[in-house]
Amino acid sequence: MSVTQDTVSAEYPGYFRRLSPADWLWAAGVVVATIFILAVYGHRMDIYQSGTLVVTAASGLWLGWFWKSFKGYALAVTGMSLLGVFSYGDTLASAQTNFFLKYLVSGEAAVMWMCALLYMSTTAYLASLFRREAGRGVMPALVTAAVTGAVGLLGLWMGRSGLVPGLEWASPLVLLVAVGALLGPIASTDFAARVGSALAWCAAAFGLAGLLVRWRETYLHDPTWGYIPVSNLWEVFVLFCVITVLMYLYYQGRTRNLGMGGFVMMVVSAAVAFLLWYTLDREAHVVQPLVPALQSWWMKVHVPTNFVGYGGFAIAAMLGVAYLMRVRGERRRPDGLLARRLPSREVLDDVMYKSIAIGFAFFTIATVLGAMWAAEAWGAYWSWDPKETWALIVWLNYAAWLHLRFTKGWRGVPMAWWAILGLLITTFAFVGVNMFLGGLHSYGSL
Repeated sequence: MSVTQDTVSAEYPGYFRRLSPADWLWAAGVVVATIFILAVYGHRMDIYQSGTLVVTAASGLWLGWFWKSFKGYALAVTGMSLLGVFSYGDTLASAQTNFFLKYLVSGEAAVMWMCALLYMSTTAYLASLFRREAGRGVMPALVTAAVTGAVGLLGLWMGRSGLVPGLEWASPLVLLVAVGALLGPIASTDFAARVGSALAWCAAAFGLAGLLVRWRETYLHDPTWGYIPVSNLWEVFVLFCVITVLMYLYYQGRTRNLGMGGFVMMVVSAAVAFLLWYTLDREAHVVQPLVPALQSWWMKVHVPTNFVGYGGFAIAAMLGVAYLMRVRGERRRPDGLLARRLPSREVLDDVMYKSIAIGFAFFTIATVLGAMWAAEAWGAYWSWDPKETWALIVWLNYAAWLHLRFTKGWRGVPMAWWAILGLLITTFAFVGVNMFLGGLHSYGSL
């Protein structure tokens, strides 16, 4: 039986034919906005800045076509950012009198909203894991709530009393589990997880809008200071939260599985705990001028690219935890809570692999960009600085993970443990090196 070319074209239309009117409207909006910015502000931009704008616009256009949910998110971020920028006008003093800046869309206020919404999202996702089922008791949820609540409150008391300084900032992570387990049995559907997903979208919008408004704030402090806000640990932890949440929401949409959220959002909540400590205890949110080493165009591309890698590695590690719990649940109680509520092994393994693959690709690009930046700043592409050395260790770790996955077909429990170990290595490379080893990257220290 022969099939005509017209029949094939009708059944499998080309890429552009599959685009909807909303997609073309999105493309038109992105192109018009880019042309407007170049027309109005192009005389203030050098070739690198203009090129970055064009590439960013093209990436946003493609993302809106490829990931339909991104369009609404981008529009929300744009609206919130413009509200913040125009509310400021030409003076920082507006933040003390303008309602929107004071409570919603200033850099600091938006990030605090992000933190609160992420804690709420994590709790909602966890509550969905403990939801009630017909014919089954709620005792596992109540026991979990009692144990984690007691541990969390004990840690809070030990931290506040000075017995273990700093523990009060980590204890809320345990209390999130307690609250989720306590609220979970109230519902019998996945409604809580859908609420958690909506809260995660809102949190990511507040986080990115906060960074964009903070970008404007750097110029209002001093026109000579102006820089993209990815220059210190406070700013990049916000960036990490935004990127990790967006990456997870994409995979959640692709798999149509809400059961991963409670695990992934825990690592994001850990970043939130650090942010709150860094903000309230160390006051690291205050805008400061850039150190000379960071006054470079390379920072605009190196840092965000790097954190796509970190986000992918974090997601893979938390799904590794979920995978191990799923395996243990199937072995000990095939009809138990873990075996029933967690995604299948196949889903967890597949998303874990894809997260590491995309993270590795972006981390590789970021490492190359970092080497080019180092050549400009210090005169050499590679200096065996502690940060560079540990970045190489991270790269080799995930290169080996992917190599064994591709060539030997390794998967399952060993790879889940390896993904968890990989996040520990990555965390030391990201934060630990700055704390304990110093070097040329010491400007990122606590």
